[in-house]
Amino acid sequence: MAIGFRFTEEQRMMAENAYKWANSWLEPQMEELEKEQKCPPDLFIELGKLGLNGIVFEEKYGGAGLGYVETCLIYEAIGRISSGISGGVIGPSQTLCFDNFRRNAKEEHKMEVLPKACTGEYIGALGITEPNAGSDAMSMRTTAVKKGDSYIINGSKIFITNSPIADVMMFYAKTDPQKGPHGISAFWFYLKNARGVTIDKIDKWGFRTSPSGLVTFEDVVIPEENLVGKLNGGVSVLTSGLCTERITLAGSILGMQRACIELSIKYSKERVQFGKPIGSFQLIQGKLADMYCGYEASKWMVYRAADYCDSSEDKHGGKGTDLDLMAAAAILFSSERGTQIASDAVQIHGGYGICTEYPVSRHYTDSKLWEIGAGTSEIRRLIVAREMLRDGFAMER
Repeated sequence: MAIGFRFTEEQRMMAENAYKWANSWLEPQMEELEKEQKCPPDLFIELGKLGLNGIVFEEKYGGAGLGYVETCLIYEAIGRISSGISGGVIGPSQTLCFDNFRRNAKEEHKMEVLPKACTGEYIGALGITEPNAGSDAMSMRTTAVKKGDSYIINGSKIFITNSPIADVMMFYAKTDPQKGPHGISAFWFYLKNARGVTIDKIDKWGFRTSPSGLVTFEDVVIPEENLVGKLNGGVSVLTSGLCTERITLAGSILGMQRACIELSIKYSKERVQFGKPIGSFQLIQGKLADMYCGYEASKWMVYRAADYCDSSEDKHGGKGTDLDLMAAAAILFSSERGTQIASDAVQIHGGYGICTEYPVSRHYTDSKLWEIGAGTSEIRRLIVAREMLRDGFAMER
């Protein structure tokens, strides 16, 4: 019986190389990027050079042909420098947009778009949330009305990560409002310079390096062929991406947790008070112990879910699946532990913890978003409980 999770030598090397790159290339920019509220304009080009875009994409598209475990490893490695970059810029492009596109779009469109996503020439965005439809995504009001061989889009999407910088956008709209959730369809289009689209950047106190915006559609013309999946089949497309979204973004949370622990250990050894390093005081030791336990428990849940997804033939997840349960549980637990770990890290650093030149400050301000994005903690709890109460559910042995 194997109960220990062991990464292969190749997986460890991949993660180590990603961290070395992030530490040498990204870290020196972070303080300035935080102040200016932007991400590096050449971020995805650099990732493309390293082969870190399209981890799960097939090789014919320029991807690495690997799995979600490897994706989590990369997101965790980069998340040690910034979960706002890892899970707030890279994840929304590569996983939320392009991976969902890879699994649902027409083959000719995949061949057109995905190779450039892998080289870093294209950045992606995904539009679900609306001003009056957040957790209740099915009540979205954006409409797509058929006219000839096109659809006319009207409505708006809010908190859309990468929208101010994205080249390609996938989004959801009502194609048959009378059918409710069964009248939603998915579309894609080239966002930059699209007629009828306006993007207003959102000012945030957290995730400052993750550009987010309010996207407004005014009679935007989308070709009929840009329908993703079946007409009125958008819910299937949407839910098919939520599990892998939650699992891989949780990898970024692990990176944040680990960084907070490592920075706190270092500071606890160096900071002297009352003639002793503060790490010698039991109250500090208690925080460090709790932080370590939170990270290790989170790590087990996240990588177990990723491994389950990789080993499953059906990766769609959704209502009535163990994958939906595991993905929601993994990000629920890791996000809440992450917020506590980041808070403890700031407390250990004292006044320095709220100074922007100390990395724990950005980890702290980024941490709260993880209890909100990709489904709030409250929604995640509902999903976990729903799957526990369904017929046929049994605790694993």
